[in-house]
Amino acid sequence: MRILLVEDDPMIGEALCVALRDAAYAVDWVHDGKTALLVLDNQEHQAVLLDLGLPCCDGLEVLKKLRANGGTLPVIIVTARDATSDRVKGLDLGADDYLVKPFDIDELLARLRATLRRQGGHASALLSNGSISLNPATREASHGDVVCLLSAREFSLLHTLLLRPGTIFTRTQLEESIYGWNEEVESNAVDFLIHGIRKKLGVGAIRNVRGAGWMVARNT
Repeated sequence: MRILLVEDDPMIGEALCVALRDAAYAVDWVHDGKTALLVLDNQEHQAVLLDLGLPCCDGLEVLKKLRANGGTLPVIIVTARDATSDRVKGLDLGADDYLVKPFDIDELLARLRATLRRQGGHASALLSNGSISLNPATREASHGDVVCLLSAREFSLLHTLLLRPGTIFTRTQLEESIYGWNEEVESNAVDFLIHGIRKKLGVGAIRNVRGAGWMVARNT
């Protein structure tokens, strides 16, 4: 699960990157609105954490342009602007949520999980295809009678697959979902992670489509 962080404060940005990576997200961090728009045009992310007081292009302008171009990417505004008028404007421009600094990181993560659930059409806190279930809050996965705790990257990979059951993901797509820009992709990382998940949940948990990639079955 890959997140774009748009934040110009170096201390806040670094702290958020650490917290998000600890929560099993891949994070790409940019420091100004102009760069954010360029990235949003050329990279695939699953959500944006967007500050408002940005250099080059204000966060509200970034949001406005994203929505004007038809972008449906989930956006959570994280800002020090606490006036009701700012909240109303941000939400009316298309933000999915609005969080005022300073905030508790656990609340941010919970709001991010809720936003991603809504985007994926999932009402339940659990992701499931009817056979495999995954709890994003605890990283616990279950398959049949087996319940286990996944590593951060195992969780990220299975989370990506369960968001779109029946969809075949290539190696590159899975790598991009679990690694940020500044993280080195380890050799055979996807194979290693899938082997680890299968060892915990059973061989049938993830299917290999020869020459194409990997998938979990559609909802059963």
